[in-house]
Amino acid sequence: MTGPKSKKTVARPRPVKTAKRKSSKRPVSLDAVSSALAKARTGTKHAQVVAMLQDRAGTTIAAIVPATGWQQHSVRGFLAGVVRKKLGFNLVSEQGESGRVYRILDDTAARAKADRVTQAA
Repeated sequence: MTGPKSKKTVARPRPVKTAKRKSSKRPVSLDAVSSALAKARTGTKHAQVVAMLQDRAGTTIAAIVPATGWQQHSVRGFLAGVVRKKLGFNLVSEQGESGRVYRILDDTAARAKADRVTQAA
């Protein structure tokens, strides 16, 4: 007869959990945006998309996809990550007849809207 075998447990060091950093949502200055645009090369896909967004009529994701060769989810990521966060543009979207239309509003319109929001609150 054999008795129960005892297993030796080896104490393994547990990985140290580190606190995740929260992204700092610092407002981007107008100088930083203009310097970022000044450094941008012309004729790039980024420049094309920004030019399409700065058009008064705006543009749709469906129009950006063939112009850049990107997939739809890549265009949405570019709009959120680069246009809004990195470049700090005031990107607005509105439901239009041909789908959702994205535009970059100029600073005067953005300030006026911010003033209306603060007055309403």
